Amino acid sequence: MARGNRDGKQQAPTDWVTRAADEAIRHAGGTEAVAAGAQVTCASGASPSGPVHLGNLREFLTVHFVADELRRRGVNVRHLHSWDDYDRFRKVPAGVPAEWAEHIGRPLSAVPDPWGCHDSWATHFKAPLQAALAELGVEMVEVSQTEQYRAGTYREQVLHAVKHRRELDAVLEKYRTKKGDDADEQAEAKPEDLAKFPYKPYCRGCGRDTVDITSYDDATTDLAYTCRECGESHVTNVATQDEGKLVWKIDWPMRWAFEGVDFEPGGADHATPGSSYTVGKEVAPHFGAAAPSFVAYGFVGFAGMQKMSSSAGGVPTATDALRVLEPSILRWLYVRRAPKQTFDIDFGPEVVRLYDEWDALAKKAADPAKRDVAVLAYERAAATAVAPLPASPVQVPFRTLSSVADVTAGSAELISDVITHVGFPHDSVADLEPRLSKAMQWTVEFVPAEERTTVREAADTARLAALSEQERQWLELLLSSLPEELTQESATTVVYGVPKVARGFSLEEKPNDEVKADQKAFFQLLYNLLVDADRGPRLPTLVVALGTEKLRALLSA
Repeated sequence: MARGNRDGKQQAPTDWVTRAADEAIRHAGGTEAVAAGAQVTCASGASPSGPVHLGNLREFLTVHFVADELRRRGVNVRHLHSWDDYDRFRKVPAGVPAEWAEHIGRPLSAVPDPWGCHDSWATHFKAPLQAALAELGVEMVEVSQTEQYRAGTYREQVLHAVKHRRELDAVLEKYRTKKGDDADEQAEAKPEDLAKFPYKPYCRGCGRDTVDITSYDDATTDLAYTCRECGESHVTNVATQDEGKLVWKIDWPMRWAFEGVDFEPGGADHATPGSSYTVGKEVAPHFGAAAPSFVAYGFVGFAGMQKMSSSAGGVPTATDALRVLEPSILRWLYVRRAPKQTFDIDFGPEVVRLYDEWDALAKKAADPAKRDVAVLAYERAAATAVAPLPASPVQVPFRTLSSVADVTAGSAELISDVITHVGFPHDSVADLEPRLSKAMQWTVEFVPAEERTTVREAADTARLAALSEQERQWLELLLSSLPEELTQESATTVVYGVPKVARGFSLEEKPNDEVKADQKAFFQLLYNLLVDADRGPRLPTLVVALGTEKLRALLSA
């Protein structure tokens, strides 16, 4: 939150992003080094083994917000993202032909796309996220680990790891056994265990990593292996051929050193004893570097997503979320909480409340005197250091847009016309975007069928014939009071005013308990006659959406 100083002036509010950016600068050599132009590298990484869901999105956005804060400060910063597409294909998920099992053990970049729309399994899952990140304003330098390894980019580092494999294995062994004995002495005293070799080739014959290393010659750097899958035996030269990769717990800290990483987050599991980051902190010095500053992030859950079917297994992705959430609001869900906090993203009725909360925060942010941590999160979500995120020129409450979309079940132009009459004039449909499209999609996809508003095709003659004298009076008063051109204001006056007039009150008088009871009964009657339900969207909005002609058709005997 914002703090006062001795002069009584308000200091700028600070949040987890501010603190993480400060730590990244310290890792990069401090403020003087950064002022002199030293580059700060904030890194993220992901394996495109399947849909990159909203939990994985935290990896990208955590780094983005820190890099963006540094960019706002004028720091020379890059968001470096590593695609771990040289990782092995582990299993065939549901919905994929069983014959894809033949690719288990091959790099993700070498596995064909079973859906036939991309050049590989890895690209199939990269592409939609790349598009979503662009919509979210995330700019990053992307690196393919397949390309890096196959180009020999890490050859020197691989040779270093192999040469010092006993020291590196001593670190790994300490966490494997959880014992405090001298693992270095044990490694020297026993024959080398080639199963713990830090470098693993992909079989030259079948392309899988199902190999057993049979020998390694330090003088020639020849590594011999036999493949358990295809049975072939080969020799690869580590100094001249690039046919494999370092094991993960060596690979990650190697890249910290190679790329000069100053900040990188990870899931909470990475910070536990024996985890990748814990081990990596001790491995990194062997490559001449210190582990980057680190924050662990918590789990992101999902709710109200029964119809979210575009992702394998029904796990929602950023692409799914952006169908109903404006980019700035999706960003806000992640930046307003410290990374370690867990949270759920609810795609049900909570979406309406979320938009209301966002709009209220926007109004607060417009007042400089109210700038606090909540407003700071809004500012980070609404714009990057480069440009603001897309926002509707005419801001209509999401609940209004979704109600009109529900009632009209029509085109964007029809909804636009109704929105004008309920109090939000605008020049074109484009003035309502991107929120209009989000509201229309949410109504179709996430409002259950039993909760949708279905306007009657014809009048309920049986119910109209059975009206009580009071109900008949209400409808006659309503129909006689309807203006030809309905607006939100006129519709509100009419529907709330009918029970008042029927009781002898003026429109300006406050209703007593009897009038309030009549209003409740009158509203239910209108819902029954208009949409065959006891409740529905806000009644004035429904009246405007239907229009005078439709109302007369449905309410006249």
